[in-house]
Amino acid sequence: MAFDLSKTQIDKLGERLRRDSPSDADLVMLDAYRRSFADAYEETVGLINYAVGLPTSGRPSKSTPSILEKLRRESIRLSQIQDIAGCRIPLLNIEHQEEVLPLLIGAAKHHGFKTTIHDRRSNPSHGYRAVHVICHVMDRCVEIQIRTELQHLWAQISEKLSDLFDPAIKYGGGEPRLRGVLDKFAKSIADLEADEDEVLIMKRRIEGGESDMIKDLHELSQRVNKTRVETSVALYNIQAGILRLTGEIID
Repeated sequence: MAFDLSKTQIDKLGERLRRDSPSDADLVMLDAYRRSFADAYEETVGLINYAVGLPTSGRPSKSTPSILEKLRRESIRLSQIQDIAGCRIPLLNIEHQEEVLPLLIGAAKHHGFKTTIHDRRSNPSHGYRAVHVICHVMDRCVEIQIRTELQHLWAQISEKLSDLFDPAIKYGGGEPRLRGVLDKFAKSIADLEADEDEVLIMKRRIEGGESDMIKDLHELSQRVNKTRVETSVALYNIQAGILRLTGEIID
């Protein structure tokens, strides 16, 4: 069974899977390896419920085609893929993200799980923004995506456009018009998040006694909330257009 293989053997399996036509035996082995993440996934979902009490969505294992595509697209070893199992925590805004992140990390540490943080807000991936917490559980990695509503909407649209038109869209390429729409909203979300960060800074300064900033905070908060709603509506309209085009529901 694949979950009995050593790291070296798993990586050798990954090398064989990069071929155009992997053997049936290797595909069976990959399936067993995928399924070996189920317990770590369930443990991680339980950790999230314990830490923050929020609903999650996700999958205990990445699909076989997705794993094969990633192995062939990137110079990565099979044992290094950190999102074979993954779940997502949906939140409203940056402030909620900043509140949940330390709670999650603290709970993981309490349970003896190591965590690695990938902040895709300070280092976006082709417009994609989120905070990823890689939780090392039971000798497996489980990726926890912490997304705001706008980050999530943008990611959903990028994913669907990639499926419909060109996989390169997810990686910074694709038809210029579609790429331009994604880049435009990625910049709008980044600008909004910079203002949300400023709101958090002002709140901390007011808590520290700088009461003269209350009016400025109120005005900035109103502007941020208005912009968030407008951007959200625009993204939902794009999503609805994709829905009409495909007749599918975007998860």
